[in-house]
Amino acid sequence: MTEAPRRRLGHVVIVGGSIAGMLAASAVKDHAASVEIIEAHELPIGPDSRIGVPQAAHVHLLQTGGIEALEDLLPGTIDLLLSAGAHRIPVTTGMVIYAPEGWYRRWQRTTHHIITASRDLTDFIVREQVLKDQRVSLRQHTKAIDLHGDRHNVTGVLIQMSDGTESEIRADLVIDASGRASRTPQWLTRLGINGLTEDHIDSGLVYASRYYRAPVPTTGWPVVGVQADPRLSRPGNAGGIVPIEGDRWHVSLMGAPGGHPTRDADAFEPFARTLRHPLMADLLKNAEPLTDVRLTHSTANRRYYYERLTTWPENLVVLGDALAAFNPVYGQGISVAAQGAVALRDSLSTITTHGLARRAQRAIAHQVDIAWALSAGTDIHFPTTTGKCPNIADRLLRRYISRLSRTATGSFHAATALTDVLALQAPPTSLVQPKVLLTALAGPLRPQLVHPPLTAAERRLLSRSEGSAASRE
Repeated sequence: MTEAPRRRLGHVVIVGGSIAGMLAASAVKDHAASVEIIEAHELPIGPDSRIGVPQAAHVHLLQTGGIEALEDLLPGTIDLLLSAGAHRIPVTTGMVIYAPEGWYRRWQRTTHHIITASRDLTDFIVREQVLKDQRVSLRQHTKAIDLHGDRHNVTGVLIQMSDGTESEIRADLVIDASGRASRTPQWLTRLGINGLTEDHIDSGLVYASRYYRAPVPTTGWPVVGVQADPRLSRPGNAGGIVPIEGDRWHVSLMGAPGGHPTRDADAFEPFARTLRHPLMADLLKNAEPLTDVRLTHSTANRRYYYERLTTWPENLVVLGDALAAFNPVYGQGISVAAQGAVALRDSLSTITTHGLARRAQRAIAHQVDIAWALSAGTDIHFPTTTGKCPNIADRLLRRYISRLSRTATGSFHAATALTDVLALQAPPTSLVQPKVLLTALAGPLRPQLVHPPLTAAERRLLSRSEGSAASRE
């Protein structure tokens, strides 16, 4: 029996030149005659800051699940990142992490990797890969101000150019990848589609970040992180040091209401010393600040449940931060966007075209579930959080995860089970499988570490930098 031909789209319009928008273009380009990206601002030519991305100033990384999705969409992108100076960090071998339950061990059996680089570099590498395809075009200085069509079928977008003139672009598919500023909820209301539900869970964390010249070579240098403990009565604070291109450290500090960091450069390192452990402050005293402190309050978890609407128009899809935005402390945004783009591409491969947009939207939403359970499920336990309070089931689950995390400080199996989920490769339900439950019940097989698990070489490099700093004084 001959297989029915798959429908090929004509023109696809993507709202937003974000990394989610670029990945969406990569996902649909083989299924369309042409793809047009609408961007309100001018995109940089090189690895420079992009207007309208305040979170770019803060630490970013690619989780294992995101790495795999990115390579699936744009083969060779990871090699390009590494060639440009990004770091491939083995998990947990290349990580020094102080969790609420103690120091995680740096197991020598590597199960996952993360990629660390500046957001500007990652944006540039992805953007360059996508825009070199002649089927993809970019229209800058252009805003999408409304949808055309009705509650059953979207036929295009109304755009406004920088001079204020408006026109319509017809499209067989419209993809909203415009980020946290998405107007799709309002557009749907104007089309007569109501009943959209939303979760907005805000721990109140404020981020302060800056770049440093590292006092040591960054090749092979670990990611350093001190996590907040929601069980403490004081305002939660946390921080991380991530090696990026150019022998630099990207440093982010976070604080909850009552203990916010500020833009004051002189207060940045003293704030690092208020964390649950002084390791970050000890490292930073020998590093050279390269930038001012950048601050942001936009750290809430926000998710729209488009997949639950009883009516969904043909030819409209939402992904990336326009669908679900996460507290950036968990490093999930780019990875989830890449996984959502893969889900979109796979949905377009189906033969049946009726209801295609709804199927794609549900598939994309499914990719959000793991990251949402991690970020929102953690943030609800901070006393400063608004939007949702933990119920009895949430508290019981939190106690179990805490026990599993304490077990992970001295059990490779427990650490791997947690990492599978944190890497966005396994659902949270995998943590309650019988084998994992028994591991948590048994507890850690090794005693907890008293000091940060720095290697001898790292300690020597740090001592050497401390000696150099002292001689300069």
